[in-house]
Formats: sequence, structure tokens, C-alpha cells
Amino acid sequence: MPRQILRRPSSPTQPLLQLPAEPESDSSPEDTTSTLHPASSSSSSMHFPDRYQTPHQRDMRRYFAFASAIVSCLCAGSITAYSLYGHLFQERLRYTQLQVNIISITAELAMYLPVPIFGYLCDRVGPAPLSLFAGVVFGLGYTLAAFTYRSGAAEVVVPEEQGGWPFACMVVAFVGIGMGTASMYLSAVTTCAKNFGRGKHKGLALAAPIAAFGLSGMWQSQIGSRVLYERLPGGGKGDVEPFMYFLFLAVTLLAAGLLGSVGLKVVGEDELIDDALENLEASGLLQDSAFFRGGEAARDYGSINGHDSTDDTASTRRLAAAAKAREAAREALEARKKTFLLNEETRIFLTDPTMWLLALGFFLVTGPGEAFVNNLGTIIGTLYPPLEPGVKGETKTTAATHVSIVAVTSTIARILTGTLTDLLAPASRPHENMAASISSLRPPSFRPSRLTISRIVFLLFFSILMAGGQVALASGFIQGNGERFWIVSSAIGAGYGAVFSITPIIISVIWGVENFGTNWGIVAVVPALGATVWGVVYSSVYQWAAGKGGVEDRDTDVLCYGRGCYETTFWAMAGSVWLACLLWAWAWKGPGGWSQRGIAV
Repeated sequence: MPRQILRRPSSPTQPLLQLPAEPESDSSPEDTTSTLHPASSSSSSMHFPDRYQTPHQRDMRRYFAFASAIVSCLCAGSITAYSLYGHLFQERLRYTQLQVNIISITAELAMYLPVPIFGYLCDRVGPAPLSLFAGVVFGLGYTLAAFTYRSGAAEVVVPEEQGGWPFACMVVAFVGIGMGTASMYLSAVTTCAKNFGRGKHKGLALAAPIAAFGLSGMWQSQIGSRVLYERLPGGGKGDVEPFMYFLFLAVTLLAAGLLGSVGLKVVGEDELIDDALENLEASGLLQDSAFFRGGEAARDYGSINGHDSTDDTASTRRLAAAAKAREAAREALEARKKTFLLNEETRIFLTDPTMWLLALGFFLVTGPGEAFVNNLGTIIGTLYPPLEPGVKGETKTTAATHVSIVAVTSTIARILTGTLTDLLAPASRPHENMAASISSLRPPSFRPSRLTISRIVFLLFFSILMAGGQVALASGFIQGNGERFWIVSSAIGAGYGAVFSITPIIISVIWGVENFGTNWGIVAVVPALGATVWGVVYSSVYQWAAGKGGVEDRDTDVLCYGRGCYETTFWAMAGSVWLACLLWAWAWKGPGGWSQRGIAV
């Protein structure tokens, strides 16, 4: 049963927690308006250390953090280029199709399963240490992958039997790569959410780093295919050379992690915490907490504040000690307030049934998208029989081309949805939305004076577009016509990118930004299971079809060709996406849904 909001009067002159008086400052505490600027805080004080900075200095810190987040995300999505070299594991290292998928699935699990932990640490410790961790594990992971590949890779033309390092080494390498991807991405996105998530352009502020993440696979795959490629004996251009490509990524991502450890800072976080506490306490949601009954902490804080404050004859040393004690007490109370609020918001988030509908739909859509990206190279290989260059003399399309198409369409969709939702979505009030999310009482209706389109409409539209690409492939429309494959890769890329952009925006709008890292981390873990399920489904159908009519490849594995290799899988994927749309529509318009509860989403 939803908890009732019990309101109680709050005196503006008697706050629940009495903070020490702040020294007068010549600078105004109000922030200046800018394109990507958070809304002004209602807090009456600037907390350490931000209270000592001018609005211009705070803006500069925000924009430097934003730039650092973009750079981090432009590098973090290297795993999305897996199709560029995944088939080489099968051809050169003699891995089976199942082993190739085990590597990608392991990376997916390492990328998603620790996300709640990373989000928890990001909210409580800060994004900078998480970025440093990402750079280190990226560097170690790609270095290990490079030397594992070189130890066992066969020659391009005349394969030789080589033992090489164990298959487990490659798996361990991609565990580090997956963890680095999650931590670098989450630290960047959380920084942007907290620095800009309360302003009117929060959609764009979140969509920009998320779009940069999608773009990373494009530029990295292009460097691999156009610069770091194998030289064939005749002087021609071959596939990407994984050893050099992995070393390039190791150095690049280590540098990005180091930059993020300096630049990814949350500005004015104390104000976010204070505002959230004030709004939730005013609504009655926190009235039963001992922390907010003027207990021991508040009394101690006030007593320290009053110590020797009017004693004009106190020594300089004693005054310095008192000031130091006041600052220590301030920091201790701020830490307790932050911990209390974040734990309370986590409880609110986990006990909201609509959150579970949102997460389940996210699982049903992202799993098929992940499986498509990871197996893009082998899917293209099924379009034509071996040694057949194409239809009417046309050459086969390449995995690198469609990795780039997926990256470009995904990027466009992320920027487009972030911008359009800022312009067209109903105005949101984060703390009122949070109160409504656990209350049976409907807050005053929002009556927009302009045309509004809910973020859920965008979510449903792009999901249906994604399903359309899956149907186009499953129906056989692409078989034997590789020049049409762009329809599939662009539709799935756009849908996949839009879902990954809109879902965190919805979370920040409904449940606030103070605990964004934890909340988004909880939801973002579900693609791990989705990628595992659909990766196994695709591999199983592929191997079954190959066993019935495949072609032996160099006496090492059976490769599959034809519509039967993927038809069943992609019909099932389309059905999964349609089911997700039904769940989201129910969370939005169904009984007890966001619309019925008056939540502006």
C-alpha cells in the first residue's frame, strides 16, 4: 500500500538542522544562467568548498567537468567495436563460435553486473576515483588481450599450428575491459547528471556524454580498419591487426582515465543534498526519522558553533582551534546528511513498482541490441554462400562499415532524443515527482501552456523502430542482398541508442539526481542478463543451423550460411521488444502508473 504523505508546518526561521553562520561574502550565491546550467539552489548557504567560489568559478568547474565527461565517453565505448575483430578470434585463434560469444558475454557481465556497486561508490566517494580505476583496468585488460592474441594467432595466408596462451587469458582480459567500460561511462554520466540535471536542458546534458559513448565505437573501429590493419602479401589491406589495435586502446583509455580523475567533479553537491532533504521533509516523508528530530548531532553542531563566538579576549590559537572544530563538525554532519538521504532515496527507488516495469522493459530491449552488436560480423557472414562475392558483381558489406553505421545512428538518436525531450517533454519537478512516486495522493496537475510530448512516447517510438529492423532481417528481406543491411543496422542502432539515452533521463526526472549513480546503476545491470540470454540463443541457433547445412572452414569449425542461421532468433528478438513496449505503456498509463499519479514524465 503506498505510503500517505503527512504534511507538517515548517517554520522558515527554525530549520530542522541549525547550521553555523557563514561569513559574509562579496559574491552572490546565485548562479548565472547558461545553456547547460542547473537551476538555482534554494539553499541559503554555500557549503565548503563551493561557498568560497564565485559563480563564474563554479561555472568553469562545471564546464571543465562536462568536457572531461565527453572525452571519457568518447573513449569508453571501445567494447562496441568487438565485431571488428571477434571473427578473427574464430579464424586466427581457432576459437569456436561459442567461445567467441563467451568472451563477449563475459565482457558484458563484467560491464553490467558491478554497475550498482560502481554507482554506489560514485554517489558516495565521487566520480574521479572511479575514472582512475577505469583507466588502470582498461590498460591492463587490453595489454593482456594484445599479447594473448599474438601468442596464438595464425598466419594470414598459411595457417600454422600454434599453441598460444590459454583461452582463459583472453576471458580475463575482457573482464577488465568490461569493468573499465562500466566505471568510466558511469563516472562521466553521473557527473553530468548532478552538475546539470536540475536545469531545463538536463536531457541534452545527459544525452551528450551518452551519445559520445556510442560514437566511440565508430572512430575506434575506423582507426582499426584504416590505420592499424594487416598488410596482405600482395600489398592489399586486410582485417584489423588486433595486437596493435589493442595496444592503441590500452594507451588511449589509460590517458582518458587519468584525465577523468582530475576533471570529473560534482559542483555544489551539498546544495543538492540540502534541497532534497528540505523538500522531502516538508512533504512529511522523513518526519519519522530520528535524524530529523533535532537530536544529538544538531545540538552538538550548535554548541560548537557558539563556542567562544563572542569572546573578544580569546587567543588566536584558541579561535583557530574553534574554527577547525566547527569545520570538522560541519563536514561530519554533511557526510551524515548525505548518507542518510542517499539511503532513503535508494529505498524509495527500490519500493516503487513502476521502477521494476521500467527495468524489465530495459532488459527486453537492450539484450537483443547487445547481441546484435556483438555478432554483427557473423550475421553478415550468413548473407552469402562462401566464396561468392555478392549479387551481380557487388562486393560483400563489411563488419567495420556497419559498426560505424550503428555508432552513427545511435549517436544521432541519443542527441535527438535528448534535445527533443528538453523541448517537448512536460516540465518536471524532481522532488514533487519523487514524492508522488510513493504517494497515493496526486499532486496538483501540471497544466502546460504548450504542446508537450511525453518522454515515454519517444521511448516507444524508437523501440518499435528497433523491432522493425529485426523483422526486416528475420523476414529474409536482407538475405543475399548485403547492400540492404544498412536498414537493419541503422534501425537497431537508432533504437538501441535512444533507449540508452531516454531511460537514464526518465530516472533522473522521476527519482531525482542526488542518488542518480546508484539508481541508474541498478537499472543498468539488466542488459548483462539480456546480453547473456540472447548471445546464447543466437549461438545455439547458429550452431544448430550450421550442423544441418554449414560449410567446413579450414578443418576447424562449421560456419553457417543462409536465413536459417538467424531467422528464429530475430523473430524472437522483435517479440521481446514489443513486450517491453507494453510494459512501459502500463507503467505510464496503467493503474498506479506515472500518469495517474501526476508525475510529469
